[in-house]
Amino acid sequence: MTPQRHRRSSVPQWLLFLLLGPLCLFSLAGCDRESEAIVSIALHPTKANILYVATNDAVYKSRDGGQSWERFPSFSARRVTTVAIDPQLPATIYAGTMGDAVYKSPDGGQHWLPHNVGLKEHVSFVNQFVFHPALSEKIYTATTVGAYYTNDGGREWEERMNGMKEVHIVVSIAINRKDPTVLYAGTTGGIYRSDDGAISWKKINNGLIPEQELMASMALGVNVIELDPVNPDIVYAGATKGLFRTVNRGERWERIGQSVPDPFVSSILVHPTEPSIIYIGGPRGVWKSSDSGKTWQEMNQGLATLNVRALAMAPQNSQTIYVGTNGSGLYRSTDAGATWVPVPLKPASAQNQ
Repeated sequence: MTPQRHRRSSVPQWLLFLLLGPLCLFSLAGCDRESEAIVSIALHPTKANILYVATNDAVYKSRDGGQSWERFPSFSARRVTTVAIDPQLPATIYAGTMGDAVYKSPDGGQHWLPHNVGLKEHVSFVNQFVFHPALSEKIYTATTVGAYYTNDGGREWEERMNGMKEVHIVVSIAINRKDPTVLYAGTTGGIYRSDDGAISWKKINNGLIPEQELMASMALGVNVIELDPVNPDIVYAGATKGLFRTVNRGERWERIGQSVPDPFVSSILVHPTEPSIIYIGGPRGVWKSSDSGKTWQEMNQGLATLNVRALAMAPQNSQTIYVGTNGSGLYRSTDAGATWVPVPLKPASAQNQ
């Protein structure tokens, strides 16, 4: 497919709120402040003490489990929107930005270089990176002007939008780790599935939203997609209008989680070995289900702000979960979400004062 080099998309208000938080959406002065919105969390795959978070202003790294932090603000003058760790080469870090596309660090954040060939001219927001499970130099990214793919660690990107003609904004992307030719893309026009490594896409909106309502408003933003790690035919999708589940690869979706007070879902975690355990985050905090989404329990003890932007579970210990909020920073739970404690983004020098 020939890349569309000059396509432009207006970014909807809900997506700006999701990515930048209330201060930057409603106040230019707020965007000049050091943000307390945690927009992305990346945990080292094998070293529990190493983690990265992205605020709107910078990428932060901790080597001691969040006791102290190093700040990397200089690789972009733009807003930071997402951060990801290469799962096979975890010293390699990717950062997505608003207006300046992709930056890559080969040395744990010490140096950053743009990796934008095929991207930079027409990308507004980089929303998410997803790595091929066996070949991590193969990366898919969701952006506000479409889905893109690289097979060389970001040196060159190509557009992968065949079958998504009516959609410009791709908000989220997910890959079947047992069969990486299968991917899902969440967009402002619902959900698409690819069965050929993103060469082509098929719309799979059955049960998500009536077609006439979708076409009238383009209002179904799919913020996050997560696959059941044991049975990847089961997929969860968090949208502006609720939480959805499919048991047949998206051929039919059902709405779940109606007992959660706010339908907006910004983040989802599925337990890696007990997939009936699910966490979701949104404007009313963190909610947990232990029965595949049938019933839900509020898990907000200790959170000063309930507007949750990001969730991450420690690869080595499922009892340890991190939450990024849109107003009071980062929190950690060591008891599977029962209680939360703040993790301030303090520089290492501040610890010695």
